[in-house]
Amino acid sequence: MSADQYPDGIRDDDPAFDPTVSHQARFYNYLLEGKDHYEADRIFAEKVKAVYPEGAEYARVNRAFLGRAVRYLAGEAGISQYLDIGAGLPAPGATHEVAQQTRPGSKVVYVDVDPVVMAHARAFMTGRDPGSIAYVDADLRDPGLVLERAAETLDFTRPVGLLLVAVLHAIGDRDDPHACVATLVDALPRGSYLVLTHWGKDPAETEREKKFSGLAGQLSRQPYLPRSRQEISRFLDGLEIVEPGLVPVQHWRPDAGQEPAGKLIPMLGCIGRKP
Repeated sequence: MSADQYPDGIRDDDPAFDPTVSHQARFYNYLLEGKDHYEADRIFAEKVKAVYPEGAEYARVNRAFLGRAVRYLAGEAGISQYLDIGAGLPAPGATHEVAQQTRPGSKVVYVDVDPVVMAHARAFMTGRDPGSIAYVDADLRDPGLVLERAAETLDFTRPVGLLLVAVLHAIGDRDDPHACVATLVDALPRGSYLVLTHWGKDPAETEREKKFSGLAGQLSRQPYLPRSRQEISRFLDGLEIVEPGLVPVQHWRPDAGQEPAGKLIPMLGCIGRKP
């Protein structure tokens, strides 16, 4: 198939799992030097790195942002419940590790649609308190199902931290990601938070962005679609924006001594509070 045939990188008749097709969770795991990936993911990642040699840095700084964001929610904001959609494969610094270290007893529901992620998550949860970590096999594009299954663990009468980290650019426009996010946020009580990161369009990188999206259309089941700052801001409509706002993830409250240097990677991050 080609990117022209399937501009969103997804075929409606694709099987649920095909190890010959790269998946974002496994691709991301490879960039983070994990070990849970297939040949298709390695091929895709190496081709991407030929276009974006800094690709692994995208993954690293995004992961670091996740840790800082969860520490903020668990600490300053007092959040003890988390819905992490597009969670990917278990890795050091996962949401539950950071949240429970900062606020013991925190509950985390991970959501992903990849069977390999599900298998790893089930193995990871063996022997743990079933109320502290749960896994939901569901798709962000079906927010009603996500909420229904997450409610088996989370109490939606109390504030929740909704995490959409590096997942929205894998949802094509035809699936109306803004509506999906609005449905999720509408279901959260006041005092909840939305954490997101999204690949932002860079006018200086148009050609590389096209090459990357073309590779995704050829080798991955998911699109990788950068969006403009205005398009990303729409996901935060109606929320109170936590300072410093929607910024490159390296600039979102960096740890002391970790201030970014050199060229900023156009992965934008933000946290919004539901008033």
